[in-house]
Amino acid sequence: MATDIRVLDRAGLDRLVEVLLGEGYRVVGPTVRDDAIVLAELDSGAELPAGWGVETAPGRYRLRRRTDAAVFGHSAGPQSWKRFLHPPHRALWHTGPDGEFVAAAEAVQRYAFLGVRACDLAAISVLGTVLAASGSFTRRRQGLFTIAANCTEPGEVCFCASMRTGPGVSGGYDLGLTELIDDDGHRFVVDVGSAEGERVLGLVATRDAADREVAEARAGVEAAAAKMGRAMPPGDLRTLMRESRESPVWSEIASRCLTCGNCTMVCPTCFCTTTEDVTDVTGEHVGRAERWASCFELDFSYVHGGSVRESGDSRYRQWMSHKLSTWYDQFGTSGCVGCGRCIAWCPAGIDITVEAARLAAEGAGHVGG
Repeated sequence: MATDIRVLDRAGLDRLVEVLLGEGYRVVGPTVRDDAIVLAELDSGAELPAGWGVETAPGRYRLRRRTDAAVFGHSAGPQSWKRFLHPPHRALWHTGPDGEFVAAAEAVQRYAFLGVRACDLAAISVLGTVLAASGSFTRRRQGLFTIAANCTEPGEVCFCASMRTGPGVSGGYDLGLTELIDDDGHRFVVDVGSAEGERVLGLVATRDAADREVAEARAGVEAAAAKMGRAMPPGDLRTLMRESRESPVWSEIASRCLTCGNCTMVCPTCFCTTTEDVTDVTGEHVGRAERWASCFELDFSYVHGGSVRESGDSRYRQWMSHKLSTWYDQFGTSGCVGCGRCIAWCPAGIDITVEAARLAAEGAGHVGG
Protein backbone atom coordinates (compact mmCIF):
# COMPACT_ATOMS: atom_id res chain seq x y z
CA MET A 1 0.00 0.00 0.00
CA ALA A 2 1.15 3.56 -0.74
CA THR A 3 0.61 4.76 2.84
CA ASP A 4 1.94 8.28 2.20
CA ILE A 5 -0.81 8.92 -0.35
CA ARG A 6 -4.49 8.90 0.53
CA VAL A 7 -7.77 8.32 -1.29
CA LEU A 8 -10.83 10.51 -0.87
CA ASP A 9 -14.19 9.40 -2.23
CA ARG A 10 -16.72 11.73 -3.87
CA ALA A 11 -18.65 12.23 -0.64
CA GLY A 12 -15.34 12.92 1.06
CA LEU A 13 -14.68 15.80 -1.34
CA ASP A 14 -17.99 17.36 -0.31
CA ARG A 15 -16.98 16.82 3.31
CA LEU A 16 -13.63 18.52 2.63
CA VAL A 17 -15.50 21.61 1.46
CA GLU A 18 -17.60 21.54 4.63
CA VAL A 19 -14.48 21.26 6.78
CA LEU A 20 -12.79 24.19 5.06
CA LEU A 21 -15.89 26.34 5.49
CA GLY A 22 -16.00 25.33 9.14
CA GLU A 23 -12.35 26.31 9.50
CA GLY A 24 -13.20 29.83 8.39
CA TYR A 25 -12.03 29.58 4.78
CA ARG A 26 -14.00 31.05 1.90
CA VAL A 27 -13.90 28.18 -0.57
CA VAL A 28 -13.52 29.15 -4.22
CA GLY A 29 -13.84 26.56 -6.95
CA PRO A 30 -15.27 25.84 -10.39
CA THR A 31 -19.02 25.93 -10.94
CA VAL A 32 -21.38 26.29 -13.89
CA ARG A 33 -22.78 29.76 -14.47
CA ASP A 34 -23.78 31.73 -17.59
CA ASP A 35 -22.94 28.84 -19.96
CA ALA A 36 -19.37 28.58 -18.72
CA ILE A 37 -17.36 27.01 -15.94
CA VAL A 38 -16.41 29.93 -13.74
CA LEU A 39 -14.64 30.37 -10.41
CA ALA A 40 -16.90 31.40 -7.56
CA GLU A 41 -17.37 30.99 -3.84
CA LEU A 42 -18.92 27.62 -3.01
CA ASP A 43 -21.34 26.83 -0.22
CA SER A 44 -21.00 23.09 -0.76
CA GLY A 45 -19.36 20.50 -2.98
CA ALA A 46 -22.69 20.03 -4.72
CA GLU A 47 -21.98 23.25 -6.64
CA LEU A 48 -18.96 21.72 -8.41
CA PRO A 49 -19.47 21.14 -12.18
CA ALA A 50 -20.18 17.40 -11.94
CA GLY A 51 -20.63 15.87 -15.37
CA TRP A 52 -19.61 18.97 -17.31
CA GLY A 53 -16.77 19.33 -19.78
CA VAL A 54 -15.88 21.99 -22.33
CA GLU A 55 -15.05 22.20 -26.01
CA THR A 56 -12.53 24.87 -26.93
CA ALA A 57 -10.96 26.19 -30.13
CA PRO A 58 -9.62 29.55 -31.30
CA GLY A 59 -12.42 31.99 -30.51
CA ARG A 60 -14.69 29.24 -29.22
CA TYR A 61 -15.74 27.94 -25.80
CA ARG A 62 -18.75 25.68 -25.25
CA LEU A 63 -20.02 23.55 -22.37
CA ARG A 64 -20.71 19.90 -23.09
CA ARG A 65 -22.23 17.10 -21.08
CA ARG A 66 -19.88 14.31 -20.08
CA THR A 67 -20.79 10.67 -19.84
CA ASP A 68 -19.55 10.52 -16.25
CA ALA A 69 -19.79 12.70 -13.12
CA ALA A 70 -16.24 14.04 -13.11
CA VAL A 71 -15.93 17.38 -11.32
CA PHE A 72 -12.52 18.31 -12.75
CA GLY A 73 -13.09 16.98 -16.28
CA HIS A 74 -12.75 20.37 -17.94
CA SER A 75 -10.01 22.76 -18.99
CA ALA A 76 -9.50 26.43 -18.10
CA GLY A 77 -12.53 28.71 -18.14
CA PRO A 78 -12.69 32.47 -18.72
CA GLN A 79 -11.52 33.33 -15.21
CA SER A 80 -8.29 32.64 -13.39
CA TRP A 81 -7.48 32.69 -9.69
CA LYS A 82 -5.72 36.01 -10.27
CA ARG A 83 -8.96 37.91 -9.72
CA PHE A 84 -9.00 36.88 -6.04
CA LEU A 85 -5.35 37.76 -5.38
CA HIS A 86 -5.00 40.75 -7.72
CA PRO A 87 -8.58 42.11 -8.01
CA PRO A 88 -9.89 43.76 -11.20
CA HIS A 89 -10.86 46.84 -9.19
CA ARG A 90 -9.51 48.03 -5.85
CA ALA A 91 -10.26 51.25 -3.97
CA LEU A 92 -7.13 53.08 -2.81
CA TRP A 93 -8.40 56.14 -0.91
CA HIS A 94 -11.17 58.69 -0.71
CA THR A 95 -11.91 62.03 0.94
CA GLY A 96 -15.01 63.19 2.71
CA PRO A 97 -16.79 66.59 2.60
CA ASP A 98 -14.25 68.01 5.04
CA GLY A 99 -11.36 67.05 2.76
CA GLU A 100 -9.99 64.45 5.16
CA PHE A 101 -7.86 61.81 3.43
CA VAL A 102 -9.03 58.26 4.22
CA ALA A 103 -7.05 55.25 3.06
CA ALA A 104 -9.26 52.41 1.83
CA ALA A 105 -9.78 49.65 4.35
CA GLU A 106 -8.95 46.39 2.63
CA ALA A 107 -10.62 43.35 4.11
CA VAL A 108 -8.42 40.39 3.20
CA GLN A 109 -10.32 37.12 2.90
CA ARG A 110 -9.01 33.75 4.03
CA TYR A 111 -9.40 31.75 0.83
CA ALA A 112 -9.23 28.06 0.03
CA PHE A 113 -8.80 27.49 -3.72
CA LEU A 114 -10.26 24.16 -4.86
CA GLY A 115 -9.27 22.63 -8.21
CA VAL A 116 -6.22 24.69 -9.16
CA ARG A 117 -4.61 23.30 -12.32
CA ALA A 118 -0.85 23.07 -12.76
CA CYS A 119 -0.82 25.96 -15.24
CA ASP A 120 -2.72 28.19 -12.83
CA LEU A 121 -0.56 27.10 -9.91
CA ALA A 122 2.45 28.20 -11.98
CA ALA A 123 0.67 31.49 -12.75
CA ILE A 124 0.15 32.20 -9.04
CA SER A 125 3.86 31.59 -8.51
CA VAL A 126 4.73 33.93 -11.40
CA LEU A 127 2.48 36.65 -9.97
CA GLY A 128 4.14 36.14 -6.61
CA THR A 129 7.42 37.19 -8.20
CA VAL A 130 5.95 40.02 -10.26
CA LEU A 131 3.93 41.49 -7.40
CA ALA A 132 6.37 40.69 -4.61
CA ALA A 133 6.43 44.35 -3.56
CA SER A 134 2.64 44.61 -3.56
CA GLY A 135 1.34 44.57 -0.02
CA SER A 136 -2.15 43.82 -1.28
CA PHE A 137 -1.12 40.70 -3.20
CA THR A 138 1.11 39.45 -0.40
CA ARG A 139 -1.62 39.84 2.21
CA ARG A 140 -4.16 38.06 0.03
CA ARG A 141 -1.80 35.18 -0.67
CA GLN A 142 -0.85 34.70 2.98
CA GLY A 143 -2.97 32.02 4.57
CA LEU A 144 -4.15 30.72 1.19
CA PHE A 145 -5.09 27.04 1.25
CA THR A 146 -4.56 25.47 -2.17
CA ILE A 147 -6.10 22.24 -3.39
CA ALA A 148 -4.54 21.44 -6.75
CA ALA A 149 -6.08 19.20 -9.40
CA ASN A 150 -3.81 17.26 -11.71
CA CYS A 151 -5.00 17.41 -15.30
CA THR A 152 -5.75 14.14 -17.07
CA GLU A 153 -7.87 15.59 -19.90
CA PRO A 154 -6.26 18.70 -21.43
CA GLY A 155 -8.39 20.93 -23.63
CA GLU A 156 -8.04 21.58 -27.32
CA VAL A 157 -6.19 24.88 -26.78
CA CYS A 158 -4.00 23.78 -23.84
CA PHE A 159 -0.23 23.82 -24.30
CA CYS A 160 1.13 23.69 -20.74
CA ALA A 161 3.37 20.68 -21.50
CA SER A 162 5.41 22.71 -24.00
CA MET A 163 5.74 25.50 -21.40
CA ARG A 164 6.83 22.97 -18.76
CA THR A 165 4.11 24.05 -16.34
CA GLY A 166 1.86 20.97 -16.44
CA PRO A 167 -0.23 18.92 -16.73
CA GLY A 168 0.89 17.60 -13.35
CA VAL A 169 1.43 19.84 -10.32
CA SER A 170 4.91 19.80 -8.84
CA GLY A 171 4.63 21.89 -5.68
CA GLY A 172 3.11 24.96 -4.10
CA TYR A 173 -0.09 23.25 -2.90
CA ASP A 174 -1.50 21.97 0.36
CA LEU A 175 -3.36 19.05 -1.18
CA GLY A 176 -3.00 17.64 -4.68
CA LEU A 177 -5.86 15.64 -6.21
CA THR A 178 -6.00 13.30 -9.16
CA GLU A 179 -9.54 12.30 -10.12
CA LEU A 180 -10.22 8.65 -10.96
CA ILE A 181 -13.50 7.21 -12.24
CA ASP A 182 -13.59 3.51 -13.11
CA ASP A 183 -15.21 0.25 -12.06
CA ASP A 184 -13.90 0.83 -8.53
CA GLY A 185 -15.87 4.06 -8.20
CA HIS A 186 -15.40 7.83 -8.21
CA ARG A 187 -12.49 8.91 -6.04
CA PHE A 188 -9.47 11.18 -5.73
CA VAL A 189 -5.88 10.17 -5.11
CA VAL A 190 -4.56 12.76 -2.65
CA ASP A 191 -0.98 13.90 -2.23
CA VAL A 192 -0.31 16.00 0.89
CA GLY A 193 1.87 19.02 0.20
CA SER A 194 2.00 20.84 3.54
CA ALA A 195 1.48 20.49 7.27
CA GLU A 196 -1.77 22.46 7.01
CA GLY A 197 -2.90 20.16 4.24
CA GLU A 198 -2.19 17.13 6.42
CA ARG A 199 -4.10 18.68 9.32
CA VAL A 200 -7.17 19.53 7.23
CA LEU A 201 -7.19 16.15 5.47
CA GLY A 202 -7.09 14.51 8.87
CA LEU A 203 -10.54 15.95 9.52
CA VAL A 204 -11.99 14.02 6.58
CA ALA A 205 -12.42 10.27 6.20
CA THR A 206 -9.79 8.82 3.84
CA ARG A 207 -8.01 5.54 3.26
CA ASP A 208 -4.56 4.49 2.14
CA ALA A 209 -4.05 4.53 -1.60
CA ALA A 210 -3.32 1.21 -3.27
CA ASP A 211 -0.18 1.06 -5.40
CA ARG A 212 -2.41 0.38 -8.39
CA GLU A 213 -4.36 3.59 -7.79
CA VAL A 214 -1.22 5.66 -7.46
CA ALA A 215 0.13 4.18 -10.68
CA GLU A 216 -3.17 4.82 -12.47
CA ALA A 217 -3.21 8.43 -11.33
CA ARG A 218 0.37 9.04 -12.47
CA ALA A 219 -0.22 7.31 -15.79
CA GLY A 220 -3.25 9.52 -16.45
CA VAL A 221 -1.23 12.67 -15.92
CA GLU A 222 1.64 11.40 -18.05
CA ALA A 223 -0.76 10.50 -20.85
CA ALA A 224 -2.27 13.98 -20.70
CA ALA A 225 1.09 15.50 -21.64
CA ALA A 226 0.88 13.66 -24.96
CA LYS A 227 -2.71 14.80 -25.61
CA MET A 228 -2.21 18.56 -25.60
CA GLY A 229 -4.27 20.43 -28.15
CA ARG A 230 -1.47 22.88 -28.87
CA ALA A 231 2.30 23.30 -28.45
CA MET A 232 4.73 26.15 -28.65
CA PRO A 233 7.42 25.66 -31.31
CA PRO A 234 10.65 24.19 -29.94
CA GLY A 235 13.68 26.39 -29.54
CA ASP A 236 14.57 29.62 -27.79
CA LEU A 237 11.42 31.74 -27.77
CA ARG A 238 13.26 34.62 -26.08
CA THR A 239 15.67 34.97 -28.96
CA LEU A 240 12.93 34.34 -31.52
CA MET A 241 10.85 37.27 -30.25
CA ARG A 242 13.85 39.57 -30.12
CA GLU A 243 15.01 38.72 -33.64
CA SER A 244 11.48 38.93 -35.09
CA ARG A 245 10.92 42.56 -34.18
CA GLU A 246 10.71 43.73 -37.80
CA SER A 247 8.82 40.70 -39.11
CA PRO A 248 5.89 41.36 -41.49
CA VAL A 249 3.97 38.74 -39.49
CA TRP A 250 3.05 41.42 -36.93
CA SER A 251 1.21 43.51 -39.50
CA GLU A 252 -0.67 40.46 -40.74
CA ILE A 253 -1.74 39.61 -37.18
CA ALA A 254 -2.81 43.22 -36.66
CA SER A 255 -5.10 42.99 -39.68
CA ARG A 256 -7.11 40.45 -37.67
CA CYS A 257 -6.57 41.67 -34.12
CA LEU A 258 -9.34 43.86 -32.68
CA THR A 259 -7.02 45.22 -29.92
CA CYS A 260 -9.90 44.44 -27.54
CA GLY A 261 -7.60 43.27 -24.76
CA ASN A 262 -9.52 40.03 -24.12
CA CYS A 263 -6.26 38.08 -24.09
CA THR A 264 -4.86 40.23 -21.29
CA MET A 265 -8.05 40.12 -19.25
CA VAL A 266 -8.25 36.30 -19.24
CA CYS A 267 -4.50 35.76 -18.90
CA PRO A 268 -3.61 34.44 -15.42
CA THR A 269 -0.33 36.38 -15.29
CA CYS A 270 -1.04 39.76 -16.92
CA PHE A 271 -0.70 42.22 -14.07
CA CYS A 272 -0.84 45.77 -15.47
CA THR A 273 -3.04 48.32 -13.74
CA THR A 274 -3.95 51.97 -14.00
CA THR A 275 -5.49 54.39 -11.53
CA GLU A 276 -8.67 56.41 -11.86
CA ASP A 277 -9.82 59.44 -9.91
CA VAL A 278 -13.57 59.50 -9.36
CA THR A 279 -16.02 61.95 -7.87
CA ASP A 280 -19.72 61.95 -7.14
CA VAL A 281 -22.19 64.35 -8.77
CA THR A 282 -21.94 66.79 -5.86
CA GLY A 283 -18.18 67.03 -6.02
CA GLU A 284 -17.99 66.54 -2.25
CA HIS A 285 -16.64 62.99 -2.34
CA VAL A 286 -13.59 62.07 -4.39
CA GLY A 287 -11.41 59.02 -4.47
CA ARG A 288 -8.85 57.00 -6.33
CA ALA A 289 -9.11 53.39 -7.43
CA GLU A 290 -6.88 50.88 -9.16
CA ARG A 291 -8.18 48.72 -12.02
CA TRP A 292 -6.75 46.25 -14.46
CA ALA A 293 -5.33 47.79 -17.62
CA SER A 294 -4.19 46.30 -20.92
CA CYS A 295 -1.22 47.00 -23.17
CA PHE A 296 -3.73 46.84 -26.04
CA GLU A 297 -5.31 50.11 -24.86
CA LEU A 298 -4.19 53.10 -26.90
CA ASP A 299 -3.70 55.16 -23.75
CA PHE A 300 -1.59 52.49 -22.07
CA SER A 301 1.64 53.81 -23.59
CA TYR A 302 0.60 57.48 -23.42
CA VAL A 303 3.63 59.58 -22.51
CA HIS A 304 3.82 63.39 -22.55
CA GLY A 305 1.37 64.19 -25.32
CA GLY A 306 1.10 60.97 -27.29
CA SER A 307 1.03 57.18 -27.26
CA VAL A 308 4.25 55.30 -27.94
CA ARG A 309 2.44 52.34 -29.50
CA GLU A 310 -0.30 53.67 -31.76
CA SER A 311 -0.56 50.79 -34.24
CA GLY A 312 -2.24 47.47 -33.63
CA ASP A 313 0.82 45.51 -34.72
CA SER A 314 3.07 47.34 -32.24
CA ARG A 315 0.64 46.59 -29.41
CA TYR A 316 0.26 42.91 -30.26
CA ARG A 317 4.03 42.62 -30.65
CA GLN A 318 4.50 44.26 -27.26
CA TRP A 319 2.14 41.81 -25.56
CA MET A 320 3.50 38.64 -27.17
CA SER A 321 7.16 39.67 -26.97
CA HIS A 322 6.83 40.64 -23.32
CA LYS A 323 4.99 37.43 -22.47
CA LEU A 324 7.48 35.09 -24.16
CA SER A 325 10.75 37.02 -24.04
CA THR A 326 11.35 40.21 -22.06
CA TRP A 327 9.43 38.82 -19.10
CA TYR A 328 12.56 36.71 -18.50
CA ASP A 329 14.67 39.87 -18.30
CA GLN A 330 12.36 41.35 -15.67
CA PHE A 331 11.32 38.34 -13.62
CA GLY A 332 13.44 35.34 -14.62
CA THR A 333 10.64 33.22 -16.10
CA SER A 334 8.26 33.16 -19.02
CA GLY A 335 5.03 35.10 -18.57
CA CYS A 336 3.07 32.36 -20.35
CA VAL A 337 1.94 29.19 -18.57
CA GLY A 338 0.20 27.52 -21.52
CA CYS A 339 -3.38 27.64 -20.21
CA GLY A 340 -4.79 28.52 -23.68
CA ARG A 341 -7.27 31.11 -22.42
CA CYS A 342 -5.98 33.81 -24.77
CA ILE A 343 -6.74 31.49 -27.72
CA ALA A 344 -10.23 30.45 -26.67
CA TRP A 345 -11.37 33.94 -25.70
CA CYS A 346 -9.95 35.86 -28.67
CA PRO A 347 -12.99 36.92 -30.76
CA ALA A 348 -10.78 36.90 -33.85
CA GLY A 349 -9.48 33.39 -33.12
CA ILE A 350 -5.81 34.41 -33.02
CA ASP A 351 -3.68 31.55 -31.71
CA ILE A 352 -0.43 32.53 -29.96
CA THR A 353 1.11 29.11 -30.66
CA VAL A 354 0.35 29.38 -34.39
CA GLU A 355 1.81 32.89 -34.56
CA ALA A 356 4.93 31.82 -32.69
CA ALA A 357 5.32 28.91 -35.13
CA ARG A 358 4.98 31.33 -38.07
CA LEU A 359 7.71 33.55 -36.67
CA ALA A 360 9.91 30.49 -36.08
CA ALA A 361 9.34 29.26 -39.63
CA GLU A 362 10.14 32.68 -41.02
CA GLY A 363 13.35 32.80 -38.99
CA ALA A 364 14.35 29.33 -40.14
CA GLY A 365 13.71 30.37 -43.73
CA HIS A 366 16.00 33.36 -43.35
CA VAL A 367 18.71 31.19 -41.85
CA GLY A 368 18.33 28.64 -44.61
CA GLY A 369 18.46 31.30 -47.28
